Amino acid sequence: MDMTVRPRRLRTSETLRKMVRETRVDAASLVYPIFVMEGKNKKEEIDAMPGQYRYTVDLFCKAIKSLYKDGVHAIMIFGIPDKKDEKASQAYAKDGIVQKALKAGKKACPDMYFITDVCLCEYTSHGHCGVISKKEVLNDPSVELIAKTALSHAKAGADMVAPSDMMDGRVGAIREILDKNGYENIPIMAYSAKYASAFYGPFREAAGSAPSFGDRKGYQMDFHNGREGIKEILLDIDEGADIVMVKPAMSYLDIVANAKEMIDVPMAAYSVSGEYAMVKAAAANGWIDEDRIVAEMSVSAYRAGVDIYITYYAREIAKMIRDGVIG
Repeated sequence: MDMTVRPRRLRTSETLRKMVRETRVDAASLVYPIFVMEGKNKKEEIDAMPGQYRYTVDLFCKAIKSLYKDGVHAIMIFGIPDKKDEKASQAYAKDGIVQKALKAGKKACPDMYFITDVCLCEYTSHGHCGVISKKEVLNDPSVELIAKTALSHAKAGADMVAPSDMMDGRVGAIREILDKNGYENIPIMAYSAKYASAFYGPFREAAGSAPSFGDRKGYQMDFHNGREGIKEILLDIDEGADIVMVKPAMSYLDIVANAKEMIDVPMAAYSVSGEYAMVKAAAANGWIDEDRIVAEMSVSAYRAGVDIYITYYAREIAKMIRDGVIG
């Protein structure tokens, strides 16, 4: 056979394969989502997410020190309050669960980077991400409370805030309130293209945030729509988002790839609870190689254009990078 081009030449050894990799993965780009609840000395495993836990603040501090030691240097905090009401008052309370976790966590592990999920669904009695009137989620009153929540997180020590509600205009409102109060250097990572997805099921168990009526399709996006996702991303950038996010990751990497060609800010993707739960369930049955699946899923996100990967497998991926499995 007379062939000048033989692609297999570059696959002949592990050293060469690593040398010519197109996609590089860095542990510094990993973010681990973590759940914090009220109480003391409690660590509750989440049934639908084996290996993931709800922590009280004291054990949260121990957990993040362990994460940091294992190479995960950024976390995203989700709060689970004891009390809920229609206006999500614990979301922006000075002594709210996220605010307490931030203050304690900064003392326990000062080098950790603290991102906070900014939403109202975990804190409302009805489970929706905003203010309700006649079973309708009102946009503008919700934005006021969301911005107020972001400011309270910044005051408590958040390094970055991440609004996940999908209300129109919330990024601009957060940027304005942060700047007015002297927090102009706090970045915003917007959940910009967040789809109304069945992949969120286990999270709603973890955070106790399932809506008591209806669904979230009136504010989260229709999964049929790709161009609309790009529109939402561009709008958030115009309003001041420093980082944009696509959520979920696995089934929406086309949105990541298409948007990446059009934007000049970092791109994040969130590998959500349903993705984690499916891998765990299949691995428990011996149907898949868990580590290899996780490696493929994570690299596929980076290959599509992700700069920041939010995942419950952050610790495991960091180890794979150290071990040279991926990277």
